[in-house]
Amino acid sequence: MAEITVRTMPDAMDAEQLEATLGAALDAARAGDAVRVGELLDPVHPADVADLLEQVGLEDREALLAMGSAVIDGDVLSEISDAIREDVLDALSDAVVAEALRDLDSDDLVDIVEDLEAKDQGRLLGAMDAADRVAVEQALAWPEHSAGRLMQRELVVAPDHWTVGEAIDFLRGADHLPDQFYHVILVDPRLSPVGYVTLGRVLSSGRETRLRNIAEESFRTITATDDEADVAYTFNQYHLISCPVVDAANRLVGVITIDDAMNVLDEEHEEDMLRLAGVGDEADVSDGPVETVKQRLPWLIVNLFTASLSAMVISQFQHTIATLLALAALMPIVASTGGIAGTQSLAVAVRALATRDLTRANAGRVVRREMLAGLMNGVGLALILGCAGVVIFGDWHLGLVLALAMMVNQVVAALGGVMVPLTLDRMGLDPALASGTFVTTLTDVMGFFAFLGLATVMLT
Repeated sequence: MAEITVRTMPDAMDAEQLEATLGAALDAARAGDAVRVGELLDPVHPADVADLLEQVGLEDREALLAMGSAVIDGDVLSEISDAIREDVLDALSDAVVAEALRDLDSDDLVDIVEDLEAKDQGRLLGAMDAADRVAVEQALAWPEHSAGRLMQRELVVAPDHWTVGEAIDFLRGADHLPDQFYHVILVDPRLSPVGYVTLGRVLSSGRETRLRNIAEESFRTITATDDEADVAYTFNQYHLISCPVVDAANRLVGVITIDDAMNVLDEEHEEDMLRLAGVGDEADVSDGPVETVKQRLPWLIVNLFTASLSAMVISQFQHTIATLLALAALMPIVASTGGIAGTQSLAVAVRALATRDLTRANAGRVVRREMLAGLMNGVGLALILGCAGVVIFGDWHLGLVLALAMMVNQVVAALGGVMVPLTLDRMGLDPALASGTFVTTLTDVMGFFAFLGLATVMLT
């Protein structure tokens, strides 16, 4: 039985039971028993079924996908990683794909379709109902990574002059309502949103109460062309549950819910982490070796060239190093400590820029704080390393060189960690992009230069 990692845990079974169920489903798929697979996976959360498809090998994945609708439905399809989604769709028949797409909301359909190649987009659009196809095509007309791509068109709208009783009667008599919604959006005669009312307020108010009288103070709108990162920030900053989306004429065109906004926040955070590590922004454990090399090799080549700068600095002090071989053993200490300090400052700065806690208004104060913190860290490390140099090598001059170099590099590291992402942000670039490479290069070069330069002046 394959070893399967469980991400979520439905109430109906604990983690051990879930792992056993997924393993049994995989065994049944290998045996070609679609009925048994369907019985086993029916109570399993779609996210765990998606995890199963992502974690197994290609042969086992094909066996599972051959079970068709017993494994794949719309929720599973929307949970599957982008890295294998096209392969999954290629392995499914048109009938299975059409059935899987039928019950999804428009925002989930757009999320599945937008990153596919043109031929796969055409296939999925052809498998959709006419209404869903039109909704997806309209969404794809909005700019990539915009609120228009993120919103769903299934929403509940009421005139702002309605009473609670009229709204309840409308909801009970509606032929179709969204599976999940949090607000009744109030509109004027031009279909411009003017407020919204939570379902809780609707249910707890008298039938004669006007909806406009119980509207939420948190009401605001998002323009369909707004960047999805701005949307996620708005939700997080103002604690929104859902938010109407309007076009350029301020007409209501959709709604964004908190789950989609939080997904964007999660994706932004993941991209920042991957970019800081120099592995691109789409790395996935499901990627093959070729894809992995394509993502990582360019940054390794960049780092190769930046590392050569450190080598050039060292080469300028060959005579000093040859005179006192202990310097060669001590250089990595100065450089690596500076690199760690720079990474610490960098991580805080990139995250603060992403959450907009670091702005033009407070950038100067943050830079001064980092410089002072770097100096204080440098003094502390200088005392430790300087004393160690005196005790181990018996030369107080060497200890002093170590101490001063450490202080210089800690200040440089702290400043570089905040200044590099700030500079990239001012240039309109992602602050996480290549920041790690630049900061590491800066701390290495300055660390070697300070240490060897001071050694040349004081020890030779």
